[in-house]
Amino acid sequence: MTGMPMPGGWTMSMAWMRMPDQTWFGAAASFLGMWIAMMVPMMLPSAIPTLRRYREVIADSGEARRNGLTALAGIGYFFVWGVVGIAAYPLGAALAAIEMQQPSLARAVPIAVGVVVSIAGALQFTTWKTHRLACCRQTARTMSADASASSAWQHGVRLGLDCGLCCGNLMTILLVVGVMDLFAMAAVTAAITAERLAASGERVAQAIGVVVVGAAGVLLARAVGLG
Repeated sequence: MTGMPMPGGWTMSMAWMRMPDQTWFGAAASFLGMWIAMMVPMMLPSAIPTLRRYREVIADSGEARRNGLTALAGIGYFFVWGVVGIAAYPLGAALAAIEMQQPSLARAVPIAVGVVVSIAGALQFTTWKTHRLACCRQTARTMSADASASSAWQHGVRLGLDCGLCCGNLMTILLVVGVMDLFAMAAVTAAITAERLAASGERVAQAIGVVVVGAAGVLLARAVGLG
């Protein structure tokens, strides 16, 4: 997490904090706006090929309608990620408040972050990850030619759900390391895009898992004063 210095040399992401004279509703709205603005450049690289494929499937529609339905599918996709942000904010805000108010707990945060990152990396080697990657690819291949608004919305939401489940462990890394950390954003974006679009997605996912577990080891070593 990046931002405000905290006890034990750790830092708290300002993304979770409520500014002076700001209501919790206003803080949540600000976070959601920031979250969506972050999700669009992060997730578009892996979503664009599928949205392009969807546009080709509904080729019998007029040009303007194809563009509109593809845009609607994209909105449905990012709607799912917006819901993820809404769900993440209360938890992040609560943990941030605890970290600020309880110095003893704040000192344990780096270790907790290292553990979470290590678990996220280990999940890259599981059959769950393999299955979720397969679901993402299946969604990209099996599309209805129904050129209706409801079908476009449903396709976008389904794509968002499959994507969220597939890369949820990698997105968790971003949440615990720092949602405003540009390096973490770039690294997670590259990882998600690579495992989703590579021909051998499972092998790429495992290679990413090796890197993540190694990074978790470094975080844990630093947390206990060995790094």
